[in-house]
Amino acid sequence: MSQTVQRHEDSATGGHSSAHGISGKGLKGGQLGLLAVVVLGISTIAPAYTLTSALGPTISEVGLQLPVIFLIGFIPMILVSLAYRELNADSPDSGTTFTWVTKAFGPWVGWMGGWGLLAANIIVLSNLAGVAVDFFYLFLSQLTGNAELADLAANKPLNVITCFAFVALAVWVSYRGLHTTKIVQYGLVGFQLLVLGLFVAMAFANWSSSETAIPFSWGWFDVTRIETFGQIAAGISLSIFVYWGWDVCLTVNEETTNGKKTAGVAGTLTAVVVLGIYLMVTVATMMFAGVGTEGLGLNNEENHANIFTALASPIMGPLAILMSLAVLSSSAASLQSTFTSPSRSLLAMAHYGALPRPFRRMTKFATPGFAIFAAGILSAGFYAVMHVISENVLNDTILALGLMICFYYGLTAIACAWYFRQSVFSSTRNFLLRLVCPLVGGVGLFVVFFQTAVDSWAPEFGSGSEVFGVGLVFVLGIGILAMGAVFMVIMAKSRPGFFKGETIHRDTPALIVPE
Repeated sequence: MSQTVQRHEDSATGGHSSAHGISGKGLKGGQLGLLAVVVLGISTIAPAYTLTSALGPTISEVGLQLPVIFLIGFIPMILVSLAYRELNADSPDSGTTFTWVTKAFGPWVGWMGGWGLLAANIIVLSNLAGVAVDFFYLFLSQLTGNAELADLAANKPLNVITCFAFVALAVWVSYRGLHTTKIVQYGLVGFQLLVLGLFVAMAFANWSSSETAIPFSWGWFDVTRIETFGQIAAGISLSIFVYWGWDVCLTVNEETTNGKKTAGVAGTLTAVVVLGIYLMVTVATMMFAGVGTEGLGLNNEENHANIFTALASPIMGPLAILMSLAVLSSSAASLQSTFTSPSRSLLAMAHYGALPRPFRRMTKFATPGFAIFAAGILSAGFYAVMHVISENVLNDTILALGLMICFYYGLTAIACAWYFRQSVFSSTRNFLLRLVCPLVGGVGLFVVFFQTAVDSWAPEFGSGSEVFGVGLVFVLGIGILAMGAVFMVIMAKSRPGFFKGETIHRDTPALIVPE
């Protein structure tokens, strides 16, 4: 059958749309191949930074079952990535969630999906900057042998100023385009993976020499040993955070060679590679440090904020400085590459008339300059505020980020099943990839979303910080979504064209299998 092609005059963009209402935005195509996109995806996930931030909070929830939680958390991720691949093959667009959910459920739901994506990225950008600051001063301390330099990270004004400097540098690289980004990322990602490999090898080689060491057990992969569903939900929410970021591979679909196919394959491949990295590092770390509450134990709260800070020296000895530099490189690289996603999403939302026109402005480097600067200002401001009101800014933002990820990933996956509803029974392939996988992944993420939202109402959830008696994690996660709904109403009044369905048509594709 032939696929229905809709062409209409785009009142928001002043140009003609292509198939399904999708149109170009001035981004330069063919800049990235499969390897470059996978590297960009790994950089955004940032294994070294993610593990040092998330291992502590996750293991405090699930203990020895950490490896199986990472596996369970991977299941909805791979299912959602398959949904992304189907949607991308049909309608490659840098707006991803915003565009696809709009096409499936209409402009109001689509706008909230886009808001969820933007909020998640702004939150993680602030978190990345925070980790970069901590490891920057730790690296200086180790490099110079002056222990007092590491304590400078605790100086709040200096910490915030340093954070602003890192954000400004990341904005500058992003502004100069994907060619500059690619060069930076190859070096930084390659270095962090090399150091993580060295860390794992030395942990396995020396695990029995640690006083807190425990032998490997297949019982770590037994989900039945987790006591409550709340623990599973919290653990999965945190493990979802550690996989999050692969969808940047789809965000650059308009700038990738053969973007319809390459971007989707890169997203799935990135998730699989990162799973392997995580399992190796997790098992090696648990064997060496154990899960006790004393000394090097992973349940020692003093180690939670930055696991590698506590374990690098015992495992790597004089080479520990490499781990500090690897986490610094990882967080800095991810800080820069993560700007790709919100800037392209802001560009797409403005392009289709859902946000003010300035977000559409392009630079001579074919980058959405105004959107990049806006994302930088918002993330730096969010970090500064969080650093004042939160007792543990890294932990609270990770938990709040889990809520955001579950929301917009889940919404995108369910949108896939609905968008392709007329073709899901046309073949076994379509039934599995367009209905079963998206629904299972999407519903699973929403279950975790609601369970975490209920649990996070209590102030003791997370760092214990609260706002008028309500847990800070709930305020951040649900409050930011509510803020998005308010902002959406404002945009609907000032820019009604998009919300009337004039720029992106809600449609259903014909019964075809994308190439």
